[in-house]
Amino acid sequence: MSHLQYFAFKGVGKVNQEQYGYSQAVRVGDRIECAGQGGWDPETGKMSTEINAQIEQAFANVDLNLKDAGGKGWEQVFRVNSYHLPLNDEALAAMKRGFDKWMPNHRPIWTTVGVQRLGIDDMRVEIEVVAHVPGE
Repeated sequence: MSHLQYFAFKGVGKVNQEQYGYSQAVRVGDRIECAGQGGWDPETGKMSTEINAQIEQAFANVDLNLKDAGGKGWEQVFRVNSYHLPLNDEALAAMKRGFDKWMPNHRPIWTTVGVQRLGIDDMRVEIEVVAHVPGE
């Protein structure tokens, strides 16, 4: 699949690529598809246990991931999938705040799912996105 370009941002992205064997993003034609981003510090991997802080950081990590793959960030996102532990009103309100902050000019499609566990202990959210990056 030589037509696919894979990306892993420095810090946690590179560590996860080496340790777990996956990339943070892939470019497929005019799309960037991102692996789920959690609320970890992108350089150290440390994570707050507070849900609002995790969701806020996860939005920032998605933006970093998209830009690392050559995109412009959230302005190009058209699809969002989010996974929550727990999925409750507090988590939904934090996601809405993130949408308002990072995408003030458009509303993507969104699927949200409550799960029993995410990839790291104390992880409360994982956000994956698809962005359209038209040729320049």
